[in-house]
Amino acid sequence: MSRLRKYLGPDVDIRRQWSGYVIHTGGGQLDLAEFERLSTRGREAQENHRYEEAADAFHAALALWRGPALMNVTEFLARAETHRLAELRMAVLERRVETDLLLGRYAHLVPELTRLVGEYPLHEKLRCQLMTALFRTERQADALAVYHEGRRVLSDELGVEPGPTLAATFRAILTAEPARTGPATVASSWHAVRPAMLPPAIGDFTGRAAELGALSEVLTGDHAATAQVTGMAGVGKTALALYAAHRERERFPDGQLYADLGGNRGNAVEPREVLGWFLRSLGNAEPAIPRGLDERVRLYRSHLAGRRMLVVLDDAADDAQVRPLLPGEAGCRVLVTSRVSLSDLPGAAVVEVGTLGTAEAVDLLATVVGKRRVAGEPAAARRIVRLCGWLSLGIRVAGSRLLARPHWSLAYFAERLADEQYRLDELRLGTLDVRARLDGSYLALASQSQLALRRLALLEVPDFASWATAAVLGVPRRTGEEVTENLVDARMLEVTGPDGGNRQRHRFHDLVRVFAREKADHVDRMAVAASALAR
Repeated sequence: MSRLRKYLGPDVDIRRQWSGYVIHTGGGQLDLAEFERLSTRGREAQENHRYEEAADAFHAALALWRGPALMNVTEFLARAETHRLAELRMAVLERRVETDLLLGRYAHLVPELTRLVGEYPLHEKLRCQLMTALFRTERQADALAVYHEGRRVLSDELGVEPGPTLAATFRAILTAEPARTGPATVASSWHAVRPAMLPPAIGDFTGRAAELGALSEVLTGDHAATAQVTGMAGVGKTALALYAAHRERERFPDGQLYADLGGNRGNAVEPREVLGWFLRSLGNAEPAIPRGLDERVRLYRSHLAGRRMLVVLDDAADDAQVRPLLPGEAGCRVLVTSRVSLSDLPGAAVVEVGTLGTAEAVDLLATVVGKRRVAGEPAAARRIVRLCGWLSLGIRVAGSRLLARPHWSLAYFAERLADEQYRLDELRLGTLDVRARLDGSYLALASQSQLALRRLALLEVPDFASWATAAVLGVPRRTGEEVTENLVDARMLEVTGPDGGNRQRHRFHDLVRVFAREKADHVDRMAVAASALAR
């Protein structure tokens, strides 16, 4: 005992107990305890898809082994524990190889797995893993040879055929997609599942040649990987993005993902929930999807690694909602639509979508209603698109209403639209509702900006300077300028140009003005509104 204490040092506590001695070990002193701790950490990380962390823990655990367990100890102890410890080591080794496969370390694994299969020729899971690694390094013939060798060994030694996992791996390699077991099954499906989530493109899409060219440059070029499509409510951002996506989708053979983020309808979807949709579409079973946002982001970007995919994010509320949904892969492209400017998306190209020109607007109306009908009343058609403010959604609703009422003349419908009090009522058909779209943008504003919008709409002027905002609110000029800029950012006001000095002038889109006056009639007292106008 004296020599043993001297050999082990003062940090190891050896005490006499009954008729023998006991060694009390602390944390990190017993290799088996350290091995089990690292193995547990690796297993938890693997189950939560933190594969780098899992691989590091498994490698550290296996590095503690220096030959077979319990060499040169009493026969009784060896007989009781050796087999258990060997099985424990093998289970961790399998998980470590599985994790390395998930991380794409195929070439590194081939020599090691070749040696292990030689040592354990009847171990089918190791053989499956070797076949997968060989296939992933473009050695399909060698992978199939490993299977046939295993089949022969199993037949000669045990008189049985390969088990279901080994047989499934063989069949999958024959169809160019090796299956794997356990958590690695998720990875094997990454390149098998090719989601096609894009909604149908609008069949009567018209015009927008310049905007389509800008989006095509992003989708086909080597510079910006993200395009931000912005504009006021109803201007046609979604229609443009979907048309461009469908036109270029052949360039993204690994699939297309789509999500409506609900950013301006008061029910913005959390990025964590969107990632759940995407991961399920990419072939993940529900139990395999991690709960936390960060883990979902890592798994999502791992799915997209090495692939060419298109991601369309419609109606984004802000940058924070979009950033977790951006791929980490340079080969992928992203189209984002939003009514607000997203200033914190790295390297994004901005495509501003305005109202249509008169010719394009009349073409859109003719596409919906019919060219013959529009050609018969060209002046009325131009009046309709003007009363719709050249807004795509308004024109589409107007055309759909005319299409549903073939007995209406275009001139009659134009007269109905001319009455501001009922104009927004006329521009509503089912889920196509100009007022509802504008209301979504309005409700997203701060209360002071809502008040400014209602009061400014009462001004009978074509445009105004930002000092007018300060006047109708009764606030300092600088505050009025900030409120005005907030309304511009929300696409509720337009910038017309400089006022002859260093400041800009602003104006309402016709339908936004009609909407804001409606709100003023319902919300504000006449005396208060009159006082604001007097200022």
